[in-house]
Amino acid sequence: MNEPKRQRVVCGMSGGVDSSATAALLIEQGYEVIGITLKLWPQDCVNRAEDKCCGPQAVTDARSVCHKLNIPYYLVDESADFQKHVIQYFADEYKAGRTPNPCVMCNQNLKFGRLIERANHLGASHIATGHFARVEKNAAGSRYLLKRGRDLRKDQSYFLFSLRQDQLARTLFPLGDKTKSDTREVARQCQLKTADKEESMEICFVPDNDYGGFLQSANLVQRHRGEIVDLHGRVLGHHEGIEFYTIGQRKGLGITTPKPVYVVELDAESNRVVVGDDTALDRDEFIADRCNWHPYEALPGPVEVLAKIRYNHPGAAATVTPLDGQRVRVKLHAPARAITPGQAAVFYQDDLVLGGGWIVR
Repeated sequence: MNEPKRQRVVCGMSGGVDSSATAALLIEQGYEVIGITLKLWPQDCVNRAEDKCCGPQAVTDARSVCHKLNIPYYLVDESADFQKHVIQYFADEYKAGRTPNPCVMCNQNLKFGRLIERANHLGASHIATGHFARVEKNAAGSRYLLKRGRDLRKDQSYFLFSLRQDQLARTLFPLGDKTKSDTREVARQCQLKTADKEESMEICFVPDNDYGGFLQSANLVQRHRGEIVDLHGRVLGHHEGIEFYTIGQRKGLGITTPKPVYVVELDAESNRVVVGDDTALDRDEFIADRCNWHPYEALPGPVEVLAKIRYNHPGAAATVTPLDGQRVRVKLHAPARAITPGQAAVFYQDDLVLGGGWIVR
């Protein structure tokens, strides 16, 4: 008798240990696996010599892992769309006085969509990535739910909140129930060269986290003089562009004041950086727009959540109330520091990701 046909899965390969272990686990689970690396950056990438997802070493490592696992490997050039959907967005947000989150945007507009397109071309039913997160169906079987990874220290569900139902339906997260140490052990057992590879916490295209230097070297922003003012509008000094500042910033302001001051607002319309004392950073309410929900199409009414206002934020108890369109009002039960327009606010109930949106004010 002929053996039953195995399900084919396209696995996104970044050249790191997580995606390497993901491919190995899929093979162990009986899937037919195809490895794909999305080449996101053009040949003159400032990071080409580094071990980033756009660098040649990452591609070499991904290809080596696929060779070791005896699975097909493809390198797909998506650099034009990466420039359009991620890099340009990154620059435009800073120009508008907002702090971007390129990893969420890359997942939403590029990685998952392109992998699913390739899966369709290759006859694969699913895609898989090395994210620490989980996907489950609800009790009625009508919706796909996004949940935290079991290893809360590595949980990456925050970066995935904007994935649509059709994307979640096609996605596997084999590391969702694993710890980081489990992941490395899988790679060691398979003798993969990435088993002990260090991981980078930086934005993949920004060397040394110097986003201002990147924006200038890539000719995405030009220096333009403006005023640094206090909360009463008094001019304290001048800046060379609001793009080089972030909410909550204290160092590098280039002004002298009797007490420490922090950036509390970036006013793109008047080209002003507004500073204030520590207490001026505390807020207990904000609006989020372009919300995406997993258990339901739209938020049916006010709901109690744990709100994360940035990836490394522990979360704060909050009440989320729907407004018109895709907007919500978020009322924190206690003030939080440096709520930053442009960042994602993601809402949790225990390990369930209800959804999230983008902080607008």
